[in-house]
Amino acid sequence: MGNQKDRMLRGTALNGKVRAFAVRTTALVEELRGRHDTYPVVTAALGRTVSVAAMMGAMLKGEERISIQVRGDGPIGLIAAESNAHGEVRGYVNNPHVELTNIRPGKMDVAAAVGRTGHIHVTKDLGLKEPYRGSVPIVSGELAEDFTYYFALSEQTNSAVSLGVLVSPDYTVANAGGFIIQLLPGITDEEITELERALGTIPPITEMLEEGLELEDILTRVVPDVTILEETEVKFSCDCSHERVERALISVGHEELEKMIEEDGKAEVSCHFCNEVYTYDEEQLKSVLERANS
Repeated sequence: MGNQKDRMLRGTALNGKVRAFAVRTTALVEELRGRHDTYPVVTAALGRTVSVAAMMGAMLKGEERISIQVRGDGPIGLIAAESNAHGEVRGYVNNPHVELTNIRPGKMDVAAAVGRTGHIHVTKDLGLKEPYRGSVPIVSGELAEDFTYYFALSEQTNSAVSLGVLVSPDYTVANAGGFIIQLLPGITDEEITELERALGTIPPITEMLEEGLELEDILTRVVPDVTILEETEVKFSCDCSHERVERALISVGHEELEKMIEEDGKAEVSCHFCNEVYTYDEEQLKSVLERANS
């Protein structure tokens, strides 16, 4: 399935009473695995988080951005993901090298790696003075249930969230993706029952992707009358740059900078999100110090 591009769909169903999103993130998650050298259970946790981030990005407009932090008490530590309305996504974890035994073959213990206690923090930069901030406790650590809870609590929208990452025996990403079905006002109890029945009978997202089902097919299995409103290409994108890293260096303060110049005569700063390394020699550090002092 490697020739299929990562893409995302946004659609509507039941005369506008349902919003539907679906995403394939296989190449994105594989790119993150390569950049961060994540072990399988971490690949799964980070992959689920960036998949939901991509779909939450599709709920935005224009230049709005969303940032997600999953802070559980498991060995991964922080999982961070950011996305925007254009399908550009990035993410990282505090500890990429977590080894855990699987619950059963092919079923990783994501909750044990993430932790079953902690919080999910969502920040949306909507171009207003103050960003929107929402925070909910982690309820399971498997992430799909946790984001279902986030939508219900923080955005007062009942949603079904499905997220999945299938990791190959050689640790590469076989496929990854997810869908979100959101119930809007006006939906009847009958319609909800029908949706729940459909959701209860479909296979996991990774199985459907593995079968070669397209995102359209997957959404149609849940809401047969879905109309696709928009398709976006999903891709890894990091906006780090020398300027941004320099601002980070300036923010560490004069004393730290002077210490770097005296002790090391150079600095290597890597971007959390993409692991790109920015190197500064003594001359460059001195000019950063001058700007910090000005």
